[in-house]
Amino acid sequence: MIIQNVSLETVCGITSKLPDHTMPEVAFAGKSNVGKSSLINAVMNRKSLARTSAQPGKTQTINFYHVNDTFYLVDLPGYGYTRANEQIRAQWGKMVERYLKSSRQLRAVFLLVDIRHDPSENDKKMYRWILHNGYEPILIATKLDKIKKSQVSNRLLAIRKTLQTGKEAVVIPFSSTTKQGREEIYELLDHILLSEGTEDERTE
Repeated sequence: MIIQNVSLETVCGITSKLPDHTMPEVAFAGKSNVGKSSLINAVMNRKSLARTSAQPGKTQTINFYHVNDTFYLVDLPGYGYTRANEQIRAQWGKMVERYLKSSRQLRAVFLLVDIRHDPSENDKKMYRWILHNGYEPILIATKLDKIKKSQVSNRLLAIRKTLQTGKEAVVIPFSSTTKQGREEIYELLDHILLSEGTEDERTE
């Protein structure tokens, strides 16, 4: 995949009406300090497309990025931000749930977890939640550059064990600094969009 053009098209808050797209969507979810904005910038090959911040929980909306005039990358609000009060966290959760249940074009959900640590309770809840809504999460283990190469295999195994994934689950180690793992994400996106095109041809 070559990113030719990308733009932030729609921003949805808690009470906003979700867009009814005709093009496929892929969503990215993760806790508030997992490096999601940095990953989106790296994957979209832009320096400041998604705003990064030293303050976790910055993204409190669902952001729809139109990519290559062919699909939408959907940035979901970061979860687990402890400084947000319980009511706000509940509203974020309902907003994400509404999107997962109502989007007719959502084709895949990427779930980001920090490779340095075992997935948190919130990570486990989100993983099960995505499964419950009919999607097999594609796991991205972020901050790869923060650990030694000799630790990678054990950390990936720990993530699988904690989340109780099946053997077929995809787990991609990723670094927004070195861009390692970006090509694997591109390949998955290409496969998702190619499958979409093939399906459209079969239904014509």
